[in-house]
Amino acid sequence: MEQLDRRQWLRTAGLAGAFSLLGGWQGLAEAATPAHSRLFRAHNAPPVRLSSNENPYGPSPQVREALTAAFDEACRYPYGALRELTQLLAEKEGLSPDHIVVTAGSIEGLRISGLAYSWQGGDIVAADPTFSALLTYAENFGAYVHRVPLDENLAHDLDAMEKRITANTRLVFICNPNNPTGALLPAGRLRDFCASVSRRTVVFSDEAYYDYVEEPGYPSMVELVKEGLSVIVSRTFSKVYGLAGLRIGYLIARPDIAARLSQARAAVNNIMGLRAAKAALKDQEFYRFSLRKNAESRQLIYSALDELKLRYVRSHANFVFFESGRDISGLIGDMKKEGVLIGRPFPPLRQWCRISTGTMEETEQFCRALKKVMNG
Repeated sequence: MEQLDRRQWLRTAGLAGAFSLLGGWQGLAEAATPAHSRLFRAHNAPPVRLSSNENPYGPSPQVREALTAAFDEACRYPYGALRELTQLLAEKEGLSPDHIVVTAGSIEGLRISGLAYSWQGGDIVAADPTFSALLTYAENFGAYVHRVPLDENLAHDLDAMEKRITANTRLVFICNPNNPTGALLPAGRLRDFCASVSRRTVVFSDEAYYDYVEEPGYPSMVELVKEGLSVIVSRTFSKVYGLAGLRIGYLIARPDIAARLSQARAAVNNIMGLRAAKAALKDQEFYRFSLRKNAESRQLIYSALDELKLRYVRSHANFVFFESGRDISGLIGDMKKEGVLIGRPFPPLRQWCRISTGTMEETEQFCRALKKVMNG
């Protein structure tokens, strides 16, 4: 009966047979309609959520099967599954397991790093605007954050950031590709900066969007971890793997740094998320599908912005940052009336908008709505 119930659950979710019959992810994406596929949210159900940089196609069928099987383990503590995932991640990164700290989404990793290196004082240096989870959390516990404006290309101004580093600096935060702008730092300049600065203080490299980088051979700062430098790298399953709601991320750092961060953890991962992450790592077909569909959606956004003659940053992530020429608060309201949710304000760039990539149907709806709103 238990196995029958599980199969019934899979049929209800639209997974039993549909994936193989429709020719994998590409065929399913082309054939999907709200009537026969629940792998994607109903495209005609407002609002279209393009506000939080989520992957609208996940979890994949393989992950859903792993989640179903994990129900039988829900009565057990997750520590064995945590060790398994830690080992897999270590193998993926080419390191030993004592370099890996699995966290409840990358946000927990960001927060515990900010806490561990700014407890009761100390300075943090970061770009502005950038992803602020680490920064605001550290401020709550007494840190002072030096926010350095982005350069004219809306990328990190590494020279200006380096000038802010003092003997009291406990951590330098880099988000690359940057959120919200999507800008990517030159590979050589980034590596030189992180290598140099990490000999003076700790460097945190947030690589939540690293999977979307299309430049051949673009380096991860995991290279510097392997060299034994004081670098922390953050990764997440929330983006390309489509697991934002299951809260799985991880940190990569030298073992002594990883041990310090592990002691600061406040959450414990649940069995469902751990099993989902393990399955996601093995599902390379869905990984490639997600990257391909993201690139298609991003290009559609570029075309609409070009037609409207709106300035934008060429993105290396699953969103596009564009200059609307009007205050973001009003644009948020007008787009919501058209059934589309867009990104929140990112001061001081209040006339800029961050729009996430979606399914092609969702992206087309955004393009129609934006043209309507911008044309008055």
